[in-house]
Amino acid sequence: MQIPEKLIKKYNIPVPRYTSYPPANFFSAGYNQDNYIRSLKESNGQWPQNISIYIHIPFCPKICHYCGCNTHLTRDKNKMRTYVNALKKEIGMIKNLLDPSRKVSQVHWGGGTPNSLPVDMVQEIMDLIHENFLFIDHTEIAMECHPAMLDNNYIEKLVTSGFNRFSLGVQDFNENVLNAVNRDPSVIPIKELVQYIRNFKKTSVNLDFIYGLPFQNVESFSQTIKKAVEISPDRLVTFSYAHVPWIKKAQKVLELKGLPGADEKLKMFEAGYKILSNAGYTPIGLDHYAKENDELSIALKNRTLHRNFQGYCTRETTGQVYAFGATGISQLENSYSQNAKDTNTYIQLINQGNFTVEKGYKLNRKEKIIRHVINEIMCNYFISWQSVSNVFETNETEIKETVSFKETDLNEFISDGLIQINSDEIEVTETGRFFIRNIAAAFDPAIKTATQKFSKAL
Repeated sequence: MQIPEKLIKKYNIPVPRYTSYPPANFFSAGYNQDNYIRSLKESNGQWPQNISIYIHIPFCPKICHYCGCNTHLTRDKNKMRTYVNALKKEIGMIKNLLDPSRKVSQVHWGGGTPNSLPVDMVQEIMDLIHENFLFIDHTEIAMECHPAMLDNNYIEKLVTSGFNRFSLGVQDFNENVLNAVNRDPSVIPIKELVQYIRNFKKTSVNLDFIYGLPFQNVESFSQTIKKAVEISPDRLVTFSYAHVPWIKKAQKVLELKGLPGADEKLKMFEAGYKILSNAGYTPIGLDHYAKENDELSIALKNRTLHRNFQGYCTRETTGQVYAFGATGISQLENSYSQNAKDTNTYIQLINQGNFTVEKGYKLNRKEKIIRHVINEIMCNYFISWQSVSNVFETNETEIKETVSFKETDLNEFISDGLIQINSDEIEVTETGRFFIRNIAAAFDPAIKTATQKFSKAL
């Protein structure tokens, strides 16, 4: 697939990433602990009934310059112990407000660097979760791991605690690139780590990469992706580096080292897309790839793919997200709630018996409709007005009015070959998938009056 240069220039504008709707920068401090407690109780009677647990570990032994996550630079095990104790207390506080008959379908550990935590502390938290919640069959339990801090012993103990998916943040195989962004390479070769993980039954491996970093070019990034294909992960991600120095000041360092332009980034994407597609991987959403027999590929084919803050998932593993730890965002049917970002503040409030709500958002019916439409575009590359109407038990007129839909607004997408309209359905073309954020924004009435800043689409 080759994207015309004129489309790059036309659509490389700031738009939301739409990992949630409304995006996180719409959250307000007016949403407080009382709102959150009410939302937790309401969630027991809402869809999806399944519970998705997110555990945030903010600690990192060193900070990668590209990072846009909430992190806390430390190697202090006592600090980690204090944090883990608070996190375990928060789990108990939320568990007491949830219907005990509901089941966990997904557990995801993110950060920070989750595997910077001593593995015995990880096991403590997982033991507590297993003791206090029911699980569906084949629950996905995943951790984002920094390969530089991963060895066979740590992997074995994670598997013993129920982990069955490992996301290895490789970012690039080129050590010049890793040095430029202050990231340590894997001590054990990635191929050996993957082979060891696969020695255990029913385990899966993701490899994560970033394009758009200093010293990357089409040739070097192609070599990295070809090496990844040889390793043959079950899933693979090629994230477009989001340069947001007004939020993460450390990213300014990368400007001094030189960042690839939009044209070069696009060529990296195209190269990766071609290599992975030819290797039998199915493109998923904006930046994910999965083997053809993977459940995500099957869900995309059946138009049942879903997405939350933890990434792409199937309808089976979809759950309302209950987040634990500093900066964690709970993603319930009716609301979003973000915990305090400062680790010390989080620990103090939890130890006082309070939730640590820093900001959040309560959705109304119209916003739920818009969220559903945008999710369909971002995940399944299509909209069926009739299907959306059926979900919300209404008519197509209300749905279209809610998203301020005018077919003429889509004329440019049609003429640029990004979408096709067939009767009741709008379908994104293969070329259109690269501009999926732009297309999704066309169904977001709020974007027209938004004052928030977003990263560029490319």
